[in-house]
Amino acid sequence: MEFEKISPAQIETRSFAIIESEMKHPDIPEPEKSVLMRVIHTTADFDYEENLVFTPGAASRAIELLRQGTDIVTDTNMARAGIHKASLAKLGASVHCFMGDADVAAAAKARGCTRSAVCMEKAAALGKPLIFAIGNAPTALIRLSELMQEGRLKPALVIGVPVGFVNAAQSKELILQSGADCIVARGRKGGSNVAAAICNALIYKATGER
Repeated sequence: MEFEKISPAQIETRSFAIIESEMKHPDIPEPEKSVLMRVIHTTADFDYEENLVFTPGAASRAIELLRQGTDIVTDTNMARAGIHKASLAKLGASVHCFMGDADVAAAAKARGCTRSAVCMEKAAALGKPLIFAIGNAPTALIRLSELMQEGRLKPALVIGVPVGFVNAAQSKELILQSGADCIVARGRKGGSNVAAAICNALIYKATGER
C-alpha cells in the first residue's frame, strides 16, 4: 500500500483540490461553493452537492453581517466548540450556546419541552440580529419558526442542518418556507460538525483568511 507523500501544511489544500476535482457541479458560484466544499471536507460526503440548499443571497448577506460583528447561536456545545472563535473574534463577534444554562434546564423541565427550544427563546430575548447554527435539534428549528411567526425574532441567517430521523427533514422544510435567509441540508443528513463547518466557511470569507 502506497501513501501520498505530503507535508502537514499541504493536507488541507490537497484535500480541497481533490474535492473540487470530484464534484459534479464545480462551477457553482462563490461564496456558496466555499461553504459546500468545507461541508464536504468535514464529512467526505458528496451528497451535500444535492442536499445543501441556499436561499438566494443568504450566504453573501451572512458574510457582510459577520463583518459587522453579528453573533452566532448554536444548539450544541459541540457546534460551538467547532467554530473558529479566534477568527470570529477578529470580526468583533462571538458564539453562544445556552444548553448548559441552569435557567434553560429548569424552564424546559417545568414546561415539558426540550432545552433546545428554550435556548431559541433565550436567544430571541437578546434582541439583536443573530446567526443561528442548528446541527442537532429539530425542536430548535421548529421553535425558531414559531418565534418568527409570532414576530418575536428575525434571524440574520438560519443554518438548519440537524441530523436525524424524527422531524429532522420536516423541521428543515419549515425553515425553507419561513422566508428567512437560510442554508439548509435537506433530508436526514447534517450534524453539529456540519453546522460548524458552514459557520467557519462564512467566517473565513468574512475575514479573508482562506
